Amino acid sequence: MKFGTKAIHAGQEPDPSTGAIMTPIYQTSTYWQKSPGDNKGFEYSRGTNPTRKALESCLAALENAKHGLAFSSGMGATDAVMKLLSPGDEVITGDDLYGGSYRIFTKIFSNYGIKFHFINMNDAQNVKQYINQNTKLIWIETPTNPTMQIVDIEAVAAIAKSNKILLAVDNTFASPYLQNPIDLGADIVMHSVTKYLGGHSDVVMGALMLNDDDLYNRLWFIYNACGATPGPMDSFLVLRGLKTLHLRMKAHCENGSQVATYLKTHPKVDKIYWPGFSDHPNHDIAKKQMRDFGGMISITLKGADLQETYRVASSFKVFSLAESLGGVESLINHPVSMTHGSIPKAERDKVGVTDNLLRLSVGVEDIEDLLDDLKQALS
Repeated sequence: MKFGTKAIHAGQEPDPSTGAIMTPIYQTSTYWQKSPGDNKGFEYSRGTNPTRKALESCLAALENAKHGLAFSSGMGATDAVMKLLSPGDEVITGDDLYGGSYRIFTKIFSNYGIKFHFINMNDAQNVKQYINQNTKLIWIETPTNPTMQIVDIEAVAAIAKSNKILLAVDNTFASPYLQNPIDLGADIVMHSVTKYLGGHSDVVMGALMLNDDDLYNRLWFIYNACGATPGPMDSFLVLRGLKTLHLRMKAHCENGSQVATYLKTHPKVDKIYWPGFSDHPNHDIAKKQMRDFGGMISITLKGADLQETYRVASSFKVFSLAESLGGVESLINHPVSMTHGSIPKAERDKVGVTDNLLRLSVGVEDIEDLLDDLKQALS
């Protein structure tokens, strides 16, 4: 099946008892068994639930993967991957990273004897110098949050495989519509489903997609034993959101391109980060591994101090000042005070996450209204 067809149909069958086309919300915590062990695969909804199972099958299909696991948040999914590790293990990851990922790595798992190397991954070969016998995982984002760095997934995957190291890719910014890391050699794909996959800012969820059966069984054990699994109502909402993922992503990309083009020459904009520009670092890699360039854009304001940046961020009328991204509505975010506040200033400054940086999640509104809003807010 093609992508749009999978988004609508994968993992979903008419309900056998009623013929309902939409997957029912199985709002139950437990399941009747005819005799002990006769449970048709369902015992207790922390581990398995029919609504969530349909969602997991659909998510796996969208990433061209064999297995899917849904979690109660993106951080819950990230936490499960980190629990594959043991004290003394080392992880190589990027120096431009979602603040929540940085926080769980440095404030939680570092306390359990896991060492993290935060490095520049613009050149994939840079990874090699940090590999040693304790390296067990490479964790990358691409595009990164918030400076849209592009990491060559295929090149990093080749390095990981030659050293028998797991590669996990946070594919949240691209979505499976634009990029499929498993096809490029990744072992695990992570999504904050809250974002583009849900698409309507009404659910918090995460997911992992993968192919290897043994790795899936290890992650399923963590998933069930630790219990960070979503309920059936949230699973239903994401299944509904997925049915328009391909349509929404087309609109995000179209609007994102026009907004980026408008901002690139705006006199109030100093720097712009969007992988669709030919002068964006690793643009050629983005063209190779992505089908389009998405609706995420970051800018720095020319000559603006923190107070002026706050003023601009608060001046929008169509864009909403808010955390998160990937919904149908356009959002403006100030990473330093919002999503990346847990990262020390010195580390933020190194990668360009400065006080005058704003991150835009371009929605699917009429483009004329978005451009007018940018014009008045930046005036």
